[in-house]
Amino acid sequence: MGKRIYVEIPVSAPMDRLWHLTQDLSCHSRWDLRFSRIIPTNAAEPLTFRYEFRLPFHTIHGTGTSLGTRTGVQGHATSVLKFTTADPLSPIGPGAGYWRYVPDGKRTRFITGYDYSPGWGRLGRWLDAPLIRPALGWATAWSFDRLRLWAEEGLAPERTRNAWLLDAGARAAAVAAAVTLCAVRPGPAAGLAAGSAVAAACLAPARREVPRAARCLRRARDGKTGVAPSSLASLKEPA
Repeated sequence: MGKRIYVEIPVSAPMDRLWHLTQDLSCHSRWDLRFSRIIPTNAAEPLTFRYEFRLPFHTIHGTGTSLGTRTGVQGHATSVLKFTTADPLSPIGPGAGYWRYVPDGKRTRFITGYDYSPGWGRLGRWLDAPLIRPALGWATAWSFDRLRLWAEEGLAPERTRNAWLLDAGARAAAVAAAVTLCAVRPGPAAGLAAGSAVAAACLAPARREVPRAARCLRRARDGKTGVAPSSLASLKEPA
């Protein structure tokens, strides 16, 4: 296990809507970049499910169990999860995590914390801290902002994904054009123009419909939200 991944975002939407978009598995896989498909395997509690993550030439399969609870004081809610996979190509192995729903005035603080054992054997342990764990943290935060846009503004996850792809493509094209300019016409003027183009590509604010991981907090604001609910310890292990 490494440093736990923590992500938090405020969502200005009713709790019922946020609960539905996160607890309904067909909705969950639409906004969460970490899953391509989630299939329930029972209708009882705790819920058991299979999940898929599609790569270009392979689909990673795994299983999980989860339990959501809305009986907390002052409208608080929690959801806990355990997951595992036997797929040798998965960069992550068995793990566990939680969601917290914390009312905050007219908003809800939507929070996750999770950890896992690296996959890929010794190579995975070596790559986890510098590469895999930061990439998963970014994917989680980006997904949380995509969820926020869906819950607050009704923007479908497919639309916001496409908006992000167009935005990223435009920024990449600006950087490529700047590099090409320096190569074709070297000199101070070209360097200044190229630097300005790169700065604009990196610093220009994204449109409101473009999900951004930077809109999320990556550290717990208090001791309670950074700790898993007690129900996680008693949740059964996935098959």
